[in-house]
Amino acid sequence: MNPQAKLMFALSLLLGTTITITSNHWIMAWAGLEINTLSILPLIAKSHHPRAIEAATKYFMTQATASALVLFSSMTNAWHTGQWDITQMTHTTSCLILTSAIAMKLGMVPFHFWFPEVLQGSPIITGLILSTIMKLPPIALLYMTSHSLNPTLLTLMAIMSAALGGWMGLNQTQIRKILAFSSISHLGWMAIIIPFSPKLTMLNFYLYVLMTSAIFLTMNTVKVLKLSTLMTSWTKAPALNTMLLLTLLSLAGLPPLTGFLPKWLIIQELTKQNMAPTAIIISLLSLLGLFFYLRLAYCATITLPPHTTNHMKQWHTYKPTSTLIAISIVMSIMLLPISPMIPTIL
Repeated sequence: MNPQAKLMFALSLLLGTTITITSNHWIMAWAGLEINTLSILPLIAKSHHPRAIEAATKYFMTQATASALVLFSSMTNAWHTGQWDITQMTHTTSCLILTSAIAMKLGMVPFHFWFPEVLQGSPIITGLILSTIMKLPPIALLYMTSHSLNPTLLTLMAIMSAALGGWMGLNQTQIRKILAFSSISHLGWMAIIIPFSPKLTMLNFYLYVLMTSAIFLTMNTVKVLKLSTLMTSWTKAPALNTMLLLTLLSLAGLPPLTGFLPKWLIIQELTKQNMAPTAIIISLLSLLGLFFYLRLAYCATITLPPHTTNHMKQWHTYKPTSTLIAISIVMSIMLLPISPMIPTIL
């Protein structure tokens, strides 16, 4: 793919995202979602590998269905209320359809089947875009309509996402699939709190984007796609792999790292809403994800393959680490001390 085409698709992504998150009218938001979908498809399929074509086809069909549901729910709401404003979703059935459509766009349970397959068939940088920037418009729509959505449905979908994201990631060996199920699990944490504290959901999303970006960029630097190659990559960039270990533990939500901050605040808010049993359930379900995060961290820095294989140690590279990777990794690890400021911001 030539640079001019890449630049055009990147600008189209930014345009679609900007249109959706700044619009007040449902037709404009839908148009932004469509621009996003059409601009990411060539980036998914640019390798012309059959798996990439399959991933692009699955992504297109799922996103087209979800966009049609978004348009249908907004039209139904406008038919009953006369309002096209995004913040005026008052019709009950329209809200239920909208919740399902956004869950399909994000890849939440029970509409999660497409996301791991699409991420596995995409290049690393495209996978980073799918896991971060492409989730911003649906999350923004959830934020703007959070006062109208059904808390019971969102809580049910959130617990299912946290459970299935942790459970399905246990037996994976491909790192991109592990990160896909990690994303599904984190979406559960975001969805469970959005009816009560939308700003807390956005904080969780921003920190998730920060940590996921650090991991994807590190993977792209050391050229690692599966656990067997991750085991020997520590000889290539020891310092970077050590920081990858801490970033993975932060994504798992272990204190005193940055990833513990949103989980701590979400559990606190759920307890304030008299939802202590729900907080306990989702906290226990996050332990499933902790297992594969620890396995990734263990493979990243501590061990070599425990059996005699043909894996060779990679050459130590003295290429300096990108400034963007360094900043994102440091922020992924050391932002917990700002937590006393968060309640004043929220």
